[in-house]
Amino acid sequence: MSLPFTRKDLMIVNMGPQHPSMHGVLRLIVTLDGEDVIDCEPILGYLHRGMEKIAENRTIIQYLPYVTRWDYLATMFTEAITVNAPEFLENIQIPQRASYIRVIMLELSRIASHLLWLGPFMADLGAQTPFFYIFRERELIYDLFEAATGMRMMHNYFRIGGVAADLPYGWMDKCLDFCDYFLRGVVEYQQLITQNPIFLERVEGVGFISGEEAVNWGLSGPMLRASGIQWDLRKIDPYESYNQFDWKVQWQKEGDSLARYLVRIGEMRESIKIIQQAVEKIPGGPYENLEARRFKKAKNSEWNDFEYRFLGKKPSPNFELSKQELYVRVEAPKGELGIYLVGDDSLFPWRWKIRPPGFINLQILPQLVKKMKLADIMTILGSIDIIMGEVDR
Repeated sequence: MSLPFTRKDLMIVNMGPQHPSMHGVLRLIVTLDGEDVIDCEPILGYLHRGMEKIAENRTIIQYLPYVTRWDYLATMFTEAITVNAPEFLENIQIPQRASYIRVIMLELSRIASHLLWLGPFMADLGAQTPFFYIFRERELIYDLFEAATGMRMMHNYFRIGGVAADLPYGWMDKCLDFCDYFLRGVVEYQQLITQNPIFLERVEGVGFISGEEAVNWGLSGPMLRASGIQWDLRKIDPYESYNQFDWKVQWQKEGDSLARYLVRIGEMRESIKIIQQAVEKIPGGPYENLEARRFKKAKNSEWNDFEYRFLGKKPSPNFELSKQELYVRVEAPKGELGIYLVGDDSLFPWRWKIRPPGFINLQILPQLVKKMKLADIMTILGSIDIIMGEVDR
């Protein structure tokens, strides 16, 4: 009779890049002692598409349809930062109506992003029901996007100097109806999830980050605010017309996965408040600064050459990016989304550096999962909220 053999050495396990709980093509090489995590090494780059180099070989208008592929769940924010950078560089003024429309779209996009964080996060923990609930509300947001922009996910709606088109007739009434409906939906989520003993067992005290650690690692967004740091760029460094609305920064001091869940739930409520105020106070006037189309336009551009005159579709008007540099940022659902832009008096950016929140926030994962159980990896990774499109770029 042969005796059972017990292995004493450590085991190395591949998690991803094809696993659904990885939230994209992320690969983790995990070293295990039984179910205890000894080490974790994230492997990135499976979705790298050279987005920064593509930006440096296109005009801003040509590049704009492509930026929604960074964070494909919060697409309005990638468009916003792409047009904000040249606007700040050339000091282009935005009509007040266009600014209000942008705020409405950004906050709807924030809610859609948080919803599609919540559903898969709960599925990772073993709760399937919220996964179906969140799609019910998210489809309504995409209906609003489709009515205003013509597209459900990849909108190409923002323009330098404003937005592509005004809101259609009746859109704002539908938006207010959605706000009233969604507030009831958030109550439903909280009744279903927040006091659930199995959920609390999985998230309370798991993935703890102190305020000092969060700052030292450069975390932002809900990851930072869940650790007691009240830092929101909409309040700290206002952009668009956020300083004209009454809302509160959502934060918690516990610093664990439960705190990050509570921050995101609270942010969805605050986004509804901002949308309601913006819809009620939206001014009349133009939705685009048409002067921006002719701003510093190159006099003898190659687009005016003989061979380009007979193109079936004329290229969009362009303007030169003056020889200066700046860093511009917005508060995306996952944290601080920034662009470092350098112009050199040409139509193309000389340097276009993306600062994705997911990439910075993901750095702390190996530290959080060490000495935890294997099952806690899914909880911690889910609470960080990453999208590999913007991590790998």
